[in-house]
Amino acid sequence: MKTLRLSTVFTSLLLFLFALLQIPLWAQDNPNPGQNNNTSTTTTETTTTTTTWYTEPWVWIVGAAVLLLIIVALVRSGGTDREVNRTTVIKE
Repeated sequence: MKTLRLSTVFTSLLLFLFALLQIPLWAQDNPNPGQNNNTSTTTTETTTTTTTWYTEPWVWIVGAAVLLLIIVALVRSGGTDREVNRTTVIKE
């Protein structure tokens, strides 16, 4: 008795699955089987063009300006002398 390998069973199941997937596609070929297919249909398509926010040049300019301001603020605040001199006076 010959044993079936797992790959053979897997391949057979995939072939069967793909054959079943074709059935809905065949069903769409003739939407009205009892009627004449000589009818004319008119299809109107409308297209709208939308742009995303990151493709606008002003967004990049504003972003670069804000980033530059943040970098300048961080560099300037880090350059100040933070050493504090304290003198304690004790009166007797």
